[in-house]
Amino acid sequence: ISFNSVDSSLSSLKNCQSYINTGMDIATHVAFDLVESFNDVEDVNSMEKVMLEYAAVDRELNHYMKATEETVNQIKREKPENIPNLKNLVKEKFTALENKNSDSDLQKNEKYMYFKDQLKEMRKQYNDNEAIEQIDEDIAVTQSQMNFICPITQMEMQKPVRNKVCGHTYEEDAILKIIQTRKQQKKEVRCPKIGCSHAKVKESDLVPDEALKRAIDSQKKQ
Repeated sequence: ISFNSVDSSLSSLKNCQSYINTGMDIATHVAFDLVESFNDVEDVNSMEKVMLEYAAVDRELNHYMKATEETVNQIKREKPENIPNLKNLVKEKFTALENKNSDSDLQKNEKYMYFKDQLKEMRKQYNDNEAIEQIDEDIAVTQSQMNFICPITQMEMQKPVRNKVCGHTYEEDAILKIIQTRKQQKKEVRCPKIGCSHAKVKESDLVPDEALKRAIDSQKKQ
C-alpha cells in the first residue's frame, strides 16, 4: 500500500500549524499594544478568547494528524491482505482522542501560556509606571533601570529572554554564548543571576521577554 498521498496531506496540515502559530503571535502582540495604550480590559480579554480559539484549532489539528499517523503505522505493522477503510479507522482514533478533551488542555498550550505570562508582566510594568507619580521619580526610574540590566553583561538589555524555569532574564546573545561554550566543555550552565539556585539553564527554556523589551524601549523614549 502506498501512503504518498497521505504523507503529502499530513505535510499540508503541518503547514496549517504554522499559520495558527502566526495568528497566535499576532493576537499576543495586539494584546500587548492594548495594555501599552491603556485600553479597556474587555478588549484585552477578547484577545485571550482568540488565543483559546486558536489553541482549540491547534489541538484538533494535532489529534487528526496523530490519528492519521497511528493508522498508517498500524497498517504498515499488520500488513493486512485487504486494504482497510482508512477514513473510518482515522475517524475512530480521532474521535477517541477528541473525547478526552478538557478546557485545561487549552490552557497548557505553549503559546497561550507565554501569552498569559507576558500579559501579566506587561500589566505589572504599566501599573508600576502609574505608581511613579506617587513616589520619588528618581528612585522609581533607577529601580526600573536596574531591572533592565543583564546579569551577564551588566549592560542594558537589547533582546531580553526569560528563563521559564527560574524566571530570570538575560541578554539573548550573552546567555546563548555561555550555553554554547559550556556545551563544548560538556558542562551545565548555572543561572548567572546572583542568588539563583537553578543549575541547568537550557536554550529550550528561554523565551523572548516582550514585556521587558517594551518597557526598556518605553524608558528610552521618555
